[in-house]
Amino acid sequence: MPNPSHLEAVDPVVVGFSRGKADTIFNSQFDKILPILIHGDASVAGQGIVYEVLQMSNLHGYRTGGTIHFVINNQIGFTTDFSDARSADYCTSVAAMVQAPVIHINGDDAEAVVKAAEIATRYRQKFNSDIFIDMVCYRRHGHNEGDDPKYTQPTLYSLIEKHQNPREVYTNFLMENGTPEAKDLAKEMEKKFWADLQERLDEVKQHPLPYNYQQPELAWKSLRKAVAEDFDNSPTTAIAETEVKRLFDGLMKIPEKFTPLKKVDKLLQEKIKLFTTENKLDWATGELLAYSSILVEGKIVRLSGQDVGRGTFSHRHAVLRDENTDEYYNRLNHFQDNQAQFRIYNSLLSEYGVLGFEYGYALANPDALVIWEAQFGDFCNGAQTMIDQFISAGEQKWNRMNGVTMLLPHGYEGQGPEHSSARLERFLQQCAELNMVVTNITTAANLFHALRRQVAWQFRKPLINFSPKANLRYTGSYSHIDEFTNGGFKETIDDSFVPDASAVKKVLFCTGKIYFELAEKQAKENRQDIAIIRVEQLYPLPQKQLDTLYKKYAKAIWFWVQEEPLNMGAASFLKMNVKGINFGVISRNASAATATGYAKVHKVEQEEIINMAFGI
Repeated sequence: MPNPSHLEAVDPVVVGFSRGKADTIFNSQFDKILPILIHGDASVAGQGIVYEVLQMSNLHGYRTGGTIHFVINNQIGFTTDFSDARSADYCTSVAAMVQAPVIHINGDDAEAVVKAAEIATRYRQKFNSDIFIDMVCYRRHGHNEGDDPKYTQPTLYSLIEKHQNPREVYTNFLMENGTPEAKDLAKEMEKKFWADLQERLDEVKQHPLPYNYQQPELAWKSLRKAVAEDFDNSPTTAIAETEVKRLFDGLMKIPEKFTPLKKVDKLLQEKIKLFTTENKLDWATGELLAYSSILVEGKIVRLSGQDVGRGTFSHRHAVLRDENTDEYYNRLNHFQDNQAQFRIYNSLLSEYGVLGFEYGYALANPDALVIWEAQFGDFCNGAQTMIDQFISAGEQKWNRMNGVTMLLPHGYEGQGPEHSSARLERFLQQCAELNMVVTNITTAANLFHALRRQVAWQFRKPLINFSPKANLRYTGSYSHIDEFTNGGFKETIDDSFVPDASAVKKVLFCTGKIYFELAEKQAKENRQDIAIIRVEQLYPLPQKQLDTLYKKYAKAIWFWVQEEPLNMGAASFLKMNVKGINFGVISRNASAATATGYAKVHKVEQEEIINMAFGI
């Protein structure tokens, strides 16, 4: 796997990739794949991601049939002695958590190392469990082959300088145990080995070896790199009205002998009433409809995260429980016989490891919609290493596309600094070279199209979507059936309240939840001189669409309105990137914390923003 210098960060990517291959190619037969992780002794003991990955090893949504962990135990971490690197007896003590066997071997004993590898492989195939090989050895040179280790471990490196290398140790062993000609044989074998390598290299240059591509690899080969023009407008991702109705009926159908919780049954009946009387779908149904439409096309949908089955905010209810038997019922697995299965898993309480796993899974198969949902968007900061090292930079660093999707609940509702912000500014700061897509969506239909677009594009990009919380049940986010059966994703949404563009004196453009608060005040005061524009996609920035709207409202002054403090949110990004539009910013004052901890203060601040937007 592509491997950054952040020690052990690649671990969940490897196991996620392995699970993706097993699910896609081998119908989840784990004996057909084998993940191997190579660790250092200091990192396997010191990096918490190792614990997270081990904790996944036997979980239904994350198991891969066992991983072989090979630890190159140099007994030193850069310049840190092992006595300062861990409190545990062994660097592999973490293996005891899942009762994974550990084979401790002397790296100087070549035959023991080979034997250990054989035992580990047989064990993994027999018991489908993790196993560790702890090869106790040493590092002959400095950390990067140029560093001088004598600065910090002079005595140790005096011993290492005098110590024979493993080949010399093994040659002497053979000579002392019945093979006196071993020394000459070793020289001949080395000479032949190098000659064989050169011969094979020359041969391959002349006649490249045939390679049979696996199906997901062929799917990757059929894709292309994105260009700027791809983001001028989104592809059509609508589905037929008859299909909407068929899938909706399938979502709402409950098996005869299954008894859902009364509260859930009431929710489903309300959704049915909304659809039959108003031809509308709410946010949760729009989301599930997107997944359903992809599944019946034969493509995998995988969704994981903390409490995703029900949804943190009790909106999704993709998986129901029988109130009498506790049995599970997956609402998306029963549309037709030849559909793909909806793979939805409540995750362990992990962000770093689970997001890395999903990134790896998406790397295995471009025809899978792979999603990680944070319980609250704020918690994605626990996965920041995966975002920085893989998601935002992977295509540029390693030329590897990835379509992983992140759903990050975001919005200021008086719930305090831990439950308000998914840190929009951090993602936008990392946006460049068309590396990922950042959206903050306000309607069920636009979410539907954004999710379908992920597998409809001729390329793959990570999607970072800032999701609603309270607005999951807000009637303004509901969408008419026509919006699912026509067109595609809307990067910007113009004002539908204002009848005459030439009469507009002020434009408020914004993204996400605050739009509804602005729109409510606009309607209440009948302000037809103010237009409110929604920017549903912040990156790649829909500059051409904004230019068109700027011409439409040519007589107006423009303001960007955001809930976030001035030093957060999209304000700085837009100031730096929007061309040809002069605008002011209305926001909270710059702040160290994302939000106030007091609901009353929040309410005052929010009202100030709305009043300022209309009064300035």
